[in-house]
Amino acid sequence: MPSIVGLKIAGLKDVIVEDYRRRPLWMSLIFYFCLYMTFIYMPFDMFVKPVAEDHEIWFGFSLTGWWAKATEPLHWLIYACGAYGFRHMKAWMWPWAGVYAIQVVIAMVVWNLVNVRGGGISAGIIAGLIFSVPMIALLRSRSLFQTDFENRETQQNHQ
Repeated sequence: MPSIVGLKIAGLKDVIVEDYRRRPLWMSLIFYFCLYMTFIYMPFDMFVKPVAEDHEIWFGFSLTGWWAKATEPLHWLIYACGAYGFRHMKAWMWPWAGVYAIQVVIAMVVWNLVNVRGGGISAGIIAGLIFSVPMIALLRSRSLFQTDFENRETQQNHQ
């Protein structure tokens, strides 16, 4: 007779395998990043990190102190929507995940050019190119978001 722990581990394995079937690996990595930001980093940033240490980057420009603290809820909302949208492969994620990724590419280039801690034009170009890869992938992934995962799975089971 299998143990309860063994059954729970097998059930967890099934959940993980099913989750990986929902989206390509590269998209799962973005999903797990959104989960981390939503449930670990942003709560720390909002409620633990002192205002004097707060930094938020928008389009490459750094906000600090209370300005940063004031915009944290927007970042938190974006990551939470991303986590939910990638989890369920919601149709509304296209093109919005790609649009946000465009903002990230712009931010990586601009930050390196305007921030005193930035690496200059070479670092900006390199960072922009690196972050262009997921941006392009998200913008080209329309078909993955056309119907919610649950609807696709139901349709496949009925064929």
